[in-house]
Amino acid sequence: MQRLSRHLLIELFGCDRSMLDNLETVRRILIETVSRSGATRLKEAFHKFTPQGVSGVILVAESHFSVHTWPEYGYAACDIFTCGETIKTEEAVKYLKEEFRVTDSKVIEVKRGKFGSFGMKKAG
Repeated sequence: MQRLSRHLLIELFGCDRSMLDNLETVRRILIETVSRSGATRLKEAFHKFTPQGVSGVILVAESHFSVHTWPEYGYAACDIFTCGETIKTEEAVKYLKEEFRVTDSKVIEVKRGKFGSFGMKKAG
């Protein structure tokens, strides 16, 4: 069954807590993740929360990459949403795990916009 996109939900546990609370570190890691995946970076937005935590999103030509951190739990939630087949998602996930120094992780893939689902058909 054909799909329009894939959405990876990436759960990162046991991360380096100090990294998760540093906006510049989180930003650098997400930018490099996009680069290693082969995606085309367009725009970005990052925010440091008080008392802790960072969220960020990078809009790419192929869709988006995002991160939300909870330093107090050593946890980060990342998303990679891509259209097409050119993005190296496995390389991106591997890099995120290495850089955040995770002790455990879980990746869930959701196939989005599957043709044939709920009567979805291509026009024409």
